[in-house]
Amino acid sequence: MHRREYVLPTFVIFDLEFTTWPGAMEQDWSAPGQLREIVQIGALRLREDHTVVEEYEALVRPVVNPALSPFFTTLTGIDQRTVDRDGLPPARALSDFLAFCQGGSVLSYGNDMLVLGENIGWARARGEEIKHNALAPGFLNIRPWLNTVAPTTAATNSGRLWQVLGLPSPAPGAEHSALFDCHSIAATLRHLSGTGVRLPKGLL
Repeated sequence: MHRREYVLPTFVIFDLEFTTWPGAMEQDWSAPGQLREIVQIGALRLREDHTVVEEYEALVRPVVNPALSPFFTTLTGIDQRTVDRDGLPPARALSDFLAFCQGGSVLSYGNDMLVLGENIGWARARGEEIKHNALAPGFLNIRPWLNTVAPTTAATNSGRLWQVLGLPSPAPGAEHSALFDCHSIAATLRHLSGTGVRLPKGLL
């Protein structure tokens, strides 16, 4: 008789860093030639108790604007030499990330799924194969919910959530590093859970 092992449900938190320039965010990347090409993907797989099961992190080489702006490097700490050396082709990175996401909800603090969709579309337009379906997992933005239950976070980016809630630093690193930002979100969810605030069932 085979013993059946019970596996706890999990979900994914992810964050992206993408090409940017001075004023790009304020102008919604509308200047000629400015695209939100993904340069870094970070993700955590969490159990329902918000403990980390697995991490995913990848650098991605942008195609349209392969030269990173000094503004981007200052913001994220990601330099040109590192991306040129360690960055994956977009189709490979996107496929690997979607594989990591399979099997449950995928949450972000903001509309990162829109940037993900843009990059998948551009890769496919170049004739590159993207493995796995981005629509298979449920990609959801938890920022509106989180800002409602913790109003002090309303004007805060994902990498600073832990600070405005007075929490210990969640991981080595700093904001605008995709994996660090994921740990910041996870720490926030653990903190809220400890105060009795849980993610709505519809998000998991």
